[in-house]
Amino acid sequence: VQFVESGGGLVQPGGSLRVSCEVSRSFFANYPYGWYRQVPGKQRELVACISSITTGSKTVYADAVKGRFTIFKENVKNTVHLQMNSLKPEHTAVYYCNSGNYGSSKCIATENWGQGIQVTVSS
Repeated sequence: VQFVESGGGLVQPGGSLRVSCEVSRSFFANYPYGWYRQVPGKQRELVACISSITTGSKTVYADAVKGRFTIFKENVKNTVHLQMNSLKPEHTAVYYCNSGNYGSSKCIATENWGQGIQVTVSS
């Protein structure tokens, strides 16, 4: 399985950005997907999760991004997106996607990580 993240960049505080992750695998919709972020010196953390289609594609967010970020999938394109609105400087990080187990509702990263995508929020 490969994850190819795209769409990052520099955005001003208060702005919006969408990052996307194209996933090379079969039965894309039957897996849960998570977006994670990492800043230097800290552990990678899960910010948003969407469960497999068999468990209702339910979404869960970290408190720090709730109400600002939205995770959603385009099953026909094998792509999971993270729409980020009302961005703050503390959202600056490298963002990664990963997936859990087939048919699961939980986002426990089970695959090798992709290269990630840098998101910088700064004026």
